[in-house]
Amino acid sequence: MAVEPHAEQFPHGADIGVRGVGPTVASAFEQAALALSSSVTDIGGVRAEQAIDIACEAPTTSLLLFDWLNRVIYEMALRHMVFGRFSVAIEGGRLHGRAWGERVDPRRHAPAVEPKGATFTALAVEQRGDGTWIAQCVVDV
Repeated sequence: MAVEPHAEQFPHGADIGVRGVGPTVASAFEQAALALSSSVTDIGGVRAEQAIDIACEAPTTSLLLFDWLNRVIYEMALRHMVFGRFSVAIEGGRLHGRAWGERVDPRRHAPAVEPKGATFTALAVEQRGDGTWIAQCVVDV
């Protein structure tokens, strides 16, 4: 039975654990970014008004996830945006991604938290026995 790609959060004290699950590593990274965005606002209300290209590289897949999420957080803070959709392509240790979103409207988005950075806590990118991939870590908020 195939598992549908999905984003989820897991409890971790005062911080937030984000986890993406998907049929490929790239899909799991997309879902992890959605879990991150979901910790800020209801992503169902985020309009895809602007696309932001994000690129990063790292020597391991776990470090690539760490860099990817931190780049998403950086772009959110720099541009005062929330994102509701992501696409990721990974080749070797290089990631090319795109995030779609809009400027934060405090009345409409009612941001719940402000992510500060991805951490090494619970950092993992693994393939499960059923073939699906998980990509997860704790995010400091």
